[in-house]
Amino acid sequence: MIDVQEFARRLSTLGAKEFTSDDVVDLAIAADVRISSDIDIDGTLAQRLLDRITPPVPVTGAEMAASEWPPPVSHRPAAPPVTFSSPGAVDGPADQPSHSGRPRTGRRPDSRRSGR
Repeated sequence: MIDVQEFARRLSTLGAKEFTSDDVVDLAIAADVRISSDIDIDGTLAQRLLDRITPPVPVTGAEMAASEWPPPVSHRPAAPPVTFSSPGAVDGPADQPSHSGRPRTGRRPDSRRSGR
């Protein structure tokens, strides 16, 4: 957990705007959270405050409230963003044969259907 002043300092390191403790209190009011300068901010509260910042910051509330700052940088490449055009839709390969309703050739006749 961190205090309000440290939260403001960490926010300031993330962007061009300089944040103050008063700015953090304003974020808390916007998030409908009671806060004072002597309260400790945990990951959950930090996330509620971060959700009020535009444009969004590139860290989570847990990272903001962690004892290690700045958050460790991953050396793994980031996954490319994925976009879904229509939820639930599945597109198959374009060269799949269509089903026309005709019986397939080369099939053995079913003796159970012949009535014997």
